[in-house]
Formats: sequence, C-alpha cells, structure tokens
Amino acid sequence: MSSELVEALNVLEKDKGISRDVLVEAIEAALVSAYRRNFNQAQNVRTDLNLATGSIRVFARKDVVEEVFDSRLEISLEDAHKVNPSYDIGDVVEIEVTPKDFGRIAAQTAKQVVTQRVREAERGIIYSEFIDREDDIMTGIVQRKDNRFTYVSLGKVEALLPPSEQAANDHYQPHDRIKVYITKVEKTTKGPQIFVSRTHPGLLKRLFEIEVPEIYDGTVEIRSVAREAGDRSKISVYTDHPDVDPIGACVGPKGSRVQAIVNELNGEKIDIVEWSNDPVEFVANALSPSKVLDVIVDEKDKATTVVVPDYQLSLAIGKRGQNARLAAKLTGWKIDIKSESDAREAGIYPRSESLSVDEDNSFDDTNEEIE
Repeated sequence: MSSELVEALNVLEKDKGISRDVLVEAIEAALVSAYRRNFNQAQNVRTDLNLATGSIRVFARKDVVEEVFDSRLEISLEDAHKVNPSYDIGDVVEIEVTPKDFGRIAAQTAKQVVTQRVREAERGIIYSEFIDREDDIMTGIVQRKDNRFTYVSLGKVEALLPPSEQAANDHYQPHDRIKVYITKVEKTTKGPQIFVSRTHPGLLKRLFEIEVPEIYDGTVEIRSVAREAGDRSKISVYTDHPDVDPIGACVGPKGSRVQAIVNELNGEKIDIVEWSNDPVEFVANALSPSKVLDVIVDEKDKATTVVVPDYQLSLAIGKRGQNARLAAKLTGWKIDIKSESDAREAGIYPRSESLSVDEDNSFDDTNEEIE
C-alpha cells in the first residue's frame, strides 16, 4: 500500500475529527477478515500497518506446543527454535504469511473501511449537532414531497415533515424557505433522522423569541401558548417591569413584529393577552376579543363560569367554539360561557362581589388580536 493512505488518515483526523489510531485499528481488523475470506485461511492472524511506509504485513500467530494437533494454530518447540532459540512451551510465534497479491486486496479493504468510518463519523457529528437543537427552530428549504413526508433541507441533513405536522393553510413548493420546529432527533442505522413540525406550539413561541427582543432577553415572558395551527392561536405574556407593556412589545411598532409572525404562518390569527396569577383576570383576558362582565371561579374543580353581554356570546364562544376552547387551553381552566340574560335567570349575575368593569362593559381593552 502507498503512503497516500497515511496522508489520507492524517487529513481525516484533522478535518473529520476521527482518531487515526481508531482508523488504523479498524483497517487492521478488516484486513484480517479480508485475508481469511480471500485466501481461505482460518488461522489466528494479525496484520501490521506500517504508518511510515504504508506497507501491510500479515502474521500467523501459533502457540508453541510439545505435540502439534492443528498446524494452523500450533507449532512444535523444535520448529519454533528455528525461528528463535529463545521460544519456550506456551509462547506465541508470529510467522509472516503475507500473500504476494495481498496489496491490491488490502488497498480496496482499507478504502472501504475508511469510507465507512468517515460516513459513521459524519453521522455522529450531525446527530450530536441536532440532538442539541431539539425544541428549537431552524430555517430550511423544501426539497420534495411524497405521500409520507415533505423533505426539508437543513443544510447537512434532510428533515422529515409529516402531513400531520403541517397546517391546513401550508402549501409548499420546492425551494420554498420555511421555518420549522425540531420535535425529535433519532439515531438510526441509516444515520440521524430529524422530525420537524409546523403545527407545534413551540414554533409560535420561538418565532416570538426571534421577532421580539424583549422576549429574547427575558424582559417579557411567554407564559402559555394555545394553538390551532393554520387558523388561530393565543399566547399569554407577562413582565415584572412596570415600564414595559408586554402586549405592545409583542405587537411592535405598527404591528410589525407580530405581522412578521403572521406572515410566516400564512395568515394564522394570533391573540396576545396579558397573563395574570388571578384566574378571574386571566380568564377574562384569554377570551379576547370578547368583552367579559363577570368570571365566577370554582377553585375545587378548576372551573369558571364567564358572563358576557348577550350580543357578545357568539364572539366569546367563537366559530365552532374555537375562542372558548383556546382560552381554556391557554389558562388551564374549564370555561363555561353564559349570556347576561341566562346568567340573570339562573341567579348567578349580578353578584355583590362581582368584578369591576369599565363603562362599556369591557373587562380589558388592552388585549390585541392580529388578523
């Protein structure tokens, strides 16, 4: 074998981070198998790769015994002394058995081993890189689609975007640039498999972290996210800085920040509400854009009864119950919505301790809805 192999090992160690000793050990083990396979030998052998010259030699290893039963594995003391007089019973004698045409086989075997180890190392590097990116967002380029997945290039690897993780209003063409949320990274025999999503609530949260500096630096916190991908989402935000408006920070100047997120999600509506530790206030905020007259809390069952003006009932419930459903997900409280008329008939409204409202019966007019 030529010294080109040695140069190749040095390059791989430097560029791919693969230890040269590991590669040499793998090559020597593969050469033993190649020798046995190509020369019909089952004896105990080892190979020696000379890194200075690139040459390879094969040695048969035989135990020194008094009486030989298997000449492939054993050698008599008399024959061992012909090699070196210092051998004794129980020692191991190494005799060179390198075939004349072993160089070609050795070169081919070494190339296969190096290629395989490089592929394994690259897969390991990719896995290590992406396992740390789970629950993170990346920009990818749509490559192609089939019945099972949309394939999105993330640079070194193609990620898998299942139909179940795509929003109804998502329509991709090859070469489209999209942002995806990494949900799972698996190590397989074919290399790492990266699964991504466009419907995960985490995607919305990461998009706000990118677009809103106050969220990125921790001034404003996203406390909860409720999402029905492609249609409508709600997020609750909070800050303990009295001079910062958490909703205004998320909306941005003239709505520019949240509009960038809406555009990325192909027009998905986003309600931004202020989080509160008080369930009365939080549930009322979460039902935005509906006005709320009263919130009756049942701490035991973690349930609430919300009273809204008669003309706001359908708005509070939302299309197919969506607004109420998202508000319940956002707050973690069960929500039963009643019109003012029904609440009066049931005798639960008004209450002497009912929450205060402003003149136009709106509990909070700071909540934002982005179409």
